[in-house]
Amino acid sequence: MELTPFFFGLYKLVKYGVYPLTWIVGLSGLVLLFAWLPVSPARQRWLRITAATLVSLLFVLTSPLVAHVLVAALEGEHRPSGLPAPIANGTIVVLGGGLRDAGSLRPRIELTEESMRQTVCGADLYHHGIAPSLIVTGGDARVFGSGPAEATVMKEFAGRLGVPAASVITEVQARTTYENAVRTKHLLGDRASIILVTSATHMPRAAALFRTQGFDVIPYPCGFHERNRATEGWETTSIFDVLPATWAFREISEAIEELAGIAVYRLAGKL
Repeated sequence: MELTPFFFGLYKLVKYGVYPLTWIVGLSGLVLLFAWLPVSPARQRWLRITAATLVSLLFVLTSPLVAHVLVAALEGEHRPSGLPAPIANGTIVVLGGGLRDAGSLRPRIELTEESMRQTVCGADLYHHGIAPSLIVTGGDARVFGSGPAEATVMKEFAGRLGVPAASVITEVQARTTYENAVRTKHLLGDRASIILVTSATHMPRAAALFRTQGFDVIPYPCGFHERNRATEGWETTSIFDVLPATWAFREISEAIEELAGIAVYRLAGKL
């Protein structure tokens, strides 16, 4: 599943099909179409069905309660209980979370908040002596044009956090989580013990993919959206938890993308 540039672009395009915003735009287009066409009993019925589906979907996708259940279910799979035990021959593997390109307002390429947070988590593990080396993995995920690999920018940031350059290995080719795992395996060979650092939502998919490559994975998720498990915290529910929220839409979209990724990798035989 290491993709050529053409198939990587196709993969990025197909991913839009699992984004909830795509569903909303598609249903909105159908509502407009049925409203625009000449009136008939059948079209009126389909207009009502489509409009009701759109409103219901918007209610579900912006619900803080739905966000809590979905996101907490993913993040609850790997809960850290403090720092892991030091591993003399282990490696800290930090996955990237994206770059932001330079432009007329942004003077230079920057890591996203997710990439910065994960690099900070990896550097913190290094400074606590958990492992003697750190791998940052992430290539150039642009479909059009080219630029620096994400891992290169992450290594520079890790240096500003006090991690010696000699202790940081960069993997600059991977563009998907599967490629992160495969190319890290190429770098480490039989060194099987890793402390894997990525976002809490992404950890279930990432840890499973790295385990299929033969790694003994110690998950170290960072950046939790939720503070409680899916079955906990309901006693603090308030009126605001049943009102639509933009942050809930973002978190639900992220969770759906992760669940779809897990399903696709299982169907492809990678998990």
